[in-house]
Amino acid sequence: MSDISAEIETLEHRFMRAWMRADRGEMRKLMLRDFMMIVGAERPQLLDRPSFLDASDRNFACTGYRLREVVARRHGKCAWFTAGIDLEMKLGGREWKGQFWLTDLWRKAAFKRTWKLAERSLSRCEPDEEYSHAIHRLQLWT
Repeated sequence: MSDISAEIETLEHRFMRAWMRADRGEMRKLMLRDFMMIVGAERPQLLDRPSFLDASDRNFACTGYRLREVVARRHGKCAWFTAGIDLEMKLGGREWKGQFWLTDLWRKAAFKRTWKLAERSLSRCEPDEEYSHAIHRLQLWT
């Protein structure tokens, strides 16, 4: 793992643990003010920072997670983080768990030069592996 991968993965774990504890203060420290999250579903939904923080303890609570297939790459002042993630959540009082795909964009803050979470995309993984195999067949290097 490169240095940036270890640093960003550590921040990911800090953010996820803060979400599990509903620690709004810690999440605020790790997020940019204009943070946006898109949750992929049949009709994708967007959450801004205040909406996510408000829902994080009751209506959209994380109760468990496990990262898989972690990749982090730096692009100038930004870093992309992608991972498969097994999530256990409560959404509007209902249990919502399974395998998801997580994509986060981290950006260096201008003043303190620390990494801040700018964008998050979360979507359910397609259980039918035929789609994965079909995409794999498109790769020119295989």
